[in-house]
Amino acid sequence: MKKRSTIKEWIKAIVLAFVTIILFRIFFFEAFTIPSPSMEKSLLTGDYVLVSKLSYGPRIPITLLSIPFAHQRMPFTENTRSYLDWIQIPYKRLFGSPDIEHNDVLVFNYPMEEEHPVDQRIYYIKRCVAIAGDTLEIRNGQVYINNQYSDVPEKLQFNYKIITDRDSIDSEALTKWGITEGGKMRNKGEYWFTLNAADVDSVKRIAHIVSAEPLIEKKGSYSDYMFPENEHFLWNVDFFGPIYIPKAGDSVKIDSETLPLYKRIISIYEKNDLRVNGDSIFINEKHSTYYTFKMNYYFMMGDNRHNSADSRFWGFLPEDHVVGKAALVLLSINKSESGSSLRWDRWFKTIK
Repeated sequence: MKKRSTIKEWIKAIVLAFVTIILFRIFFFEAFTIPSPSMEKSLLTGDYVLVSKLSYGPRIPITLLSIPFAHQRMPFTENTRSYLDWIQIPYKRLFGSPDIEHNDVLVFNYPMEEEHPVDQRIYYIKRCVAIAGDTLEIRNGQVYINNQYSDVPEKLQFNYKIITDRDSIDSEALTKWGITEGGKMRNKGEYWFTLNAADVDSVKRIAHIVSAEPLIEKKGSYSDYMFPENEHFLWNVDFFGPIYIPKAGDSVKIDSETLPLYKRIISIYEKNDLRVNGDSIFINEKHSTYYTFKMNYYFMMGDNRHNSADSRFWGFLPEDHVVGKAALVLLSINKSESGSSLRWDRWFKTIK
């Protein structure tokens, strides 16, 4: 009897600990790893970050029937989903709408994965450069909000063309400064590297460097893969906008020219029936010339400006996709071809 009682107590303790951990991850904090260089050098590949759910109010789980600690797919499988979408509850966040500020670093669900419920979409991490109600424009790769410069230049990286008067460059110096993205081009003495402002100053001090110039696209050149993928908007990664960031309760005029900007919001994120007949737009079978937004939206960008799949490519981030605020680098592991090493100087570093 005593042995059975002890086993029961252990089972109770394990179940209680398991439930406590799940609730802690849902409502308080969760750890994520950085898989790509899109936020370098603010965040590095191999950083493990702590994300605060409390900063913007915890989001109530939308998909109730899911396996804890398994996101989208079951471990060691490719096609077996870790959730059932039979029961989904409407979006709700404790403490109301998230109070997101300019330049906050957010973890969110990637909005283009509409084949999955919102909370089962893959995780992204980017910087919020524009909030609901802003008008954003990107000029020469720099962000302007409501016609005012709003970037943090010391955090940004761009692709640069480096010209030397030799056929090689000092690779030891590049490794010392942590310059890893890029390499030699076809033309003799030409290299392309991803650099921040400090890196540019360092590279210019290397012997035999002739020039270091940013690879900025021309204003008016059209990239058909940029949001909203419409020839009326001649935008590219370095010149984008101006564009209004939707705010809940605000209305915008919609016609054949503006509809590409907000079509996905109307039909996908806010679940309206949208139909276009010639120049006429029908929302829920009602002829419409204006649309009033139900949610707040945000514009996200990576600090690694030329190597980031962000809002310039897929558009607005709905507030129901926001997971939390990246608060702290818990630890950091540098994984390279030569092996793995710990970046001790990044442990417990606050994210700004």
